[in-house]
Amino acid sequence: MTTSTSEPVTYAYAVARAHPDLARTLAGLAGVAGAPVHLIAEGEGDDGTDIVLVVSPVPAADFREEGLRRHLEDLDWLEAVARAHHATVEEVTALTPALPLRLATVYVDDGSARDMLRSAVRLFAERLDHLAGQVEWGVKIYVEATAPTAPPAAQSTASADMTPGRAYLSARRRQRGDREAVYRAAQEAAERVADVARAYATDRAAHRPQQGALAGDAGENVFNDAFLVPRERGEAFREKASRAGHGLEGVRVEVTGPWAPYSFAMPQDAPDGMNRTDDGEGAGGTDGTARDGAP
Repeated sequence: MTTSTSEPVTYAYAVARAHPDLARTLAGLAGVAGAPVHLIAEGEGDDGTDIVLVVSPVPAADFREEGLRRHLEDLDWLEAVARAHHATVEEVTALTPALPLRLATVYVDDGSARDMLRSAVRLFAERLDHLAGQVEWGVKIYVEATAPTAPPAAQSTASADMTPGRAYLSARRRQRGDREAVYRAAQEAAERVADVARAYATDRAAHRPQQGALAGDAGENVFNDAFLVPRERGEAFREKASRAGHGLEGVRVEVTGPWAPYSFAMPQDAPDGMNRTDDGEGAGGTDGTARDGAP
């Protein structure tokens, strides 16, 4: 089935447990592309609780495959979508357990979205049970853009007894050694984070390190993982993970959260049709974008 670019497609934010106040809370909320937000209901979980899908109608020209490919090169557009996506998910999770869907998950219409919900209602109910009372924390490790170098005095002393060529090669070896030392320090920080996770987290999701504009000017992102942590352990996790870079020169650790469990909403063996566009291609989005694009 094809969709005219003049017709809307259905953008899906999250699957959630039904709540008597949810529709009223979402009424009037401006979602992605300023679109109104509504609910699609279908089926019940094992405990008899209704499962709903939170959706909006969005322009097909922007959210079908070709439009997404074009827009995903536009960081301003992507940030606006991520902020609206996250704001809607936050409204939902403030009331009821929810499974956030990947950024730019779209279906051809409400009917196809309802078919997906119907086909996976049992899985959704199980995931909602599994994630109840848990939140996501993100941990990134950066190495500084400029690695430490030998003190100027040491450089001048070394160069005094060398030809310009040998002095240049010596400086390059020194820089390479400094760079390797920074990466070793980053590895140590990652091991410290893993120790904290073993003590406090129940699950872990590894994302690709961010590059280019997504990484910002904070240095090179070499570690970008998400951790599922019981809500009551969250502050302890944040405090200890934040200290993973202490004493390690050239390394910075950034901890963000708590977030809705974006990285853990769907298991790896989720059925076909989830987190996909209406034409069967993978939905747009960048690992961690919905979290990082949030205020």
